[in-house]
Amino acid sequence: MTATPGGTTHRRTLRWQAARVVAVHDETPRARTFRLVLTEPRPHLPGQYYVVRLTAEDGYTASRDYSVASAPDESGEIELTVERLDDGEVSEFLHEVVVPGDELEVRGPIGGFFAWDGAGPALLVGGGSGVVPLMAMLRHARRTGRADLVRLVVSARSPADLYYADELPGPEATVVYTRQAPPDAGRAAGRLALADVAPLVRGGETAYVCGSTGFADAATSVLLEAGVPVDSIRVERFGPSG
Repeated sequence: MTATPGGTTHRRTLRWQAARVVAVHDETPRARTFRLVLTEPRPHLPGQYYVVRLTAEDGYTASRDYSVASAPDESGEIELTVERLDDGEVSEFLHEVVVPGDELEVRGPIGGFFAWDGAGPALLVGGGSGVVPLMAMLRHARRTGRADLVRLVVSARSPADLYYADELPGPEATVVYTRQAPPDAGRAAGRLALADVAPLVRGGETAYVCGSTGFADAATSVLLEAGVPVDSIRVERFGPSG
């Protein structure tokens, strides 16, 4: 059995397990966080994800990958934040049907390249729902008293689209609004730019970029312009899979 960082098993050998939903709450009008209790708790690193599989009565299955939003702990619980996508087989079911007390079939944690071990400095750049795995990193840094290791910049369309709005603010986090900025934003609405990222670059950090393909490419270009070496940038792209 091959082990991934943090002691998790390789994705080819992971088994499906039942997870009970214990809490559900909205993050935005189109995003909802599900707190799950795992039957077989497994350690995870910030940046890893779980696969959620749904099985219909006729045996048809649909599965999707969802990043873990919560920091590692020993409770046996994880949080997955899911954006509702129109006509999404899995996301619509989770949003419309699943309530506390239900059980889901999950597999994970998975992923090593985008995982952060909490030991070295990290610059986190997220767009929209791409903030989810980065929030796990920020939460872990804050929980372990190492918030000084992390700098996070999040791009959101408007205040209503900002994930974790009540928890995100802090000296480690910067929010860039692209379409509608609140009066106290201190920055006009617009795309992520060099001026947003350059002050956060300290040298020697690993940069983690997560978002749509277009956002990830643009953010990577900004990081390179800011002087972050290309081999220090880790990128996770996502698309509409439902």
